[in-house]
Amino acid sequence: MKPAKFVHHTPSTIAQAIALLAELAPQDGRILAGGQSLVPAMALRLAQPAHLIDINGVAGLDRLAVDGNALSIGACVRHAAFQRPPVQGPLGALLATVVRHIAHYPIRTRGTFCGSLANADPASEWCLVAETLDAELVAGSTRGMRHIPARDYFQGVMSTALEADELLAEVRLPLPALGTRTGFYEFNRRAGDFALAMALVLYRVEGGVIVDAHVGVGGVEAHPRRISAAEKALNGRAESAETFAAAADAVADAVLPIEEQPEAAAYKRGLAATVTRRALESAAQNRHENTGAVQ
Repeated sequence: MKPAKFVHHTPSTIAQAIALLAELAPQDGRILAGGQSLVPAMALRLAQPAHLIDINGVAGLDRLAVDGNALSIGACVRHAAFQRPPVQGPLGALLATVVRHIAHYPIRTRGTFCGSLANADPASEWCLVAETLDAELVAGSTRGMRHIPARDYFQGVMSTALEADELLAEVRLPLPALGTRTGFYEFNRRAGDFALAMALVLYRVEGGVIVDAHVGVGGVEAHPRRISAAEKALNGRAESAETFAAAADAVADAVLPIEEQPEAAAYKRGLAATVTRRALESAAQNRHENTGAVQ
């Protein structure tokens, strides 16, 4: 099939893009960046926007740089930009690990980090990263720029706090302290498939015990989220198989899978526990890789 007719707009500045979105959003105008979700939907006529606002030529939206204590990721930064660590320290190593799990290489060369967050698929790896790291999302409209904490951004399956006339212009990922240990684990049926469950963990070890634990789970519920019960099970305890098992059990008890069948939901809870435990084991094994040098 072929897409329905649409008008293609090519702004060159953020101000022009925002103005176009304000005008055209009521007419089902959409932003086009990577297009890896929107364009296939248009080809199948599952989506038929009347206007596409192509932001690929907008100056500054391809910016990827450390800004203060955060990594700033512009709306047109491709997944492929993270194939090598974009920043020194644990965050760079983590992003370079996660990106290898995103779809297939051709998609990674075109799809964008911010586009994943705008689409908000429950199985999106970057959505899990944003939620677990307490990212800040910057949305622009004719009313100005709005800063949205990740914990307030995700609202359901492919549902976010973005207004129809808002452009997700930037995502800011906090830089974890040196010495932070990170682990990521994803389960899918085939390489490149959507994750059935995934977990991302960060923590430090001080005085022989875990502190400042972050545990995020995605692909199981309507959107990724941090599991506070699992974080409490880790904080103040030594790294051990028993500690990690307790955190995994806390995840299984806390998650509310979107599957309606009891058997499927029980499977997803068990899977969430397994990916959490394996992510924690990975973090413990990577303790010497998060000291500050780019790997």
